[in-house]
Amino acid sequence: MDSIYFITGIDTDAGKTIITGAMGRYLLSKGVKVITQKLAQTGCAGMSEDILSHRSLMKIDLLSEDYEALTCPYVFEFPSSPHLAANREGQSINPDLLDAATNELRNRFECVLVEGVGGLMVPLNSELNLVDYLKHCDYPIILVTSGKIGSINHTLLTLEVCASKGLKVVGLVFNHFASTNDVITADTLNVFRNKLKDYFPAAKMVEVPILDESSEVVDFSELF
Repeated sequence: MDSIYFITGIDTDAGKTIITGAMGRYLLSKGVKVITQKLAQTGCAGMSEDILSHRSLMKIDLLSEDYEALTCPYVFEFPSSPHLAANREGQSINPDLLDAATNELRNRFECVLVEGVGGLMVPLNSELNLVDYLKHCDYPIILVTSGKIGSINHTLLTLEVCASKGLKVVGLVFNHFASTNDVITADTLNVFRNKLKDYFPAAKMVEVPILDESSEVVDFSELF
């Protein structure tokens, strides 16, 4: 198992927050000292809402690292892309600060699950998109997708970008929260399995049922 994994989604509503929290809970159940991180949060103030969701799903209280802002280095009130939200507060997201926070968490924990912001092409600042940051970091990537209309296009585009940028996708999580009818879902799953083999033959695919805080631990053993 790697010490850091990056969880990204095909878009802003793929369910990567709930999947990240569920992964954290799974690893805790296996005795792994794990923590989750959110690179940046927009649309809230104070403690990151996604970090709060992670802890709730993991069935644990907030950690000292949460209060130190290591688990979410940037929180902005304006609900927009992080580059715009930061700009409106006279700030700019510094990738060196993100690196420092993640590395400090890696020093304290066996595994860090880093949740991204939006999709791969979202700008972090005026010069850097998320995909460029990931190229710099070289983290193994877990991509969260779903069965909603448009997900095939968004998923294949994301896999294409990852392959073209030399990023390593190790897993694809199919989140059933937005599944449509059984025929569409079955076809979508079949497309994803086949295309994942084409792009990243060693990557694993996991299906996750609709989750909430009362759900049982999800088996992510295929990914870790």
